[in-house]
Amino acid sequence: MGEINVYGIYIPILLVQAIIAYVLFKLMSPLIDRLVMRGWIVLPNIFNLCLYLGLLLCMHWLCLYLQGTSL
Repeated sequence: MGEINVYGIYIPILLVQAIIAYVLFKLMSPLIDRLVMRGWIVLPNIFNLCLYLGLLLCMHWLCLYLQGTSL
């Protein structure tokens, strides 16, 4: 994947993807909390971890797709 050079500081692209996935996760957390309170999600900690990893995977796929179409 590589890195981004911002004024001489190299930032890994995976770090940028992780930050975007975390922001999306935090935006979705009120909805997830409602589902936990209603009993739809039994193990919320494991669900939150899997949700974050799924969002990170989607961000990674999106960046790979955008990088492939820009060539």
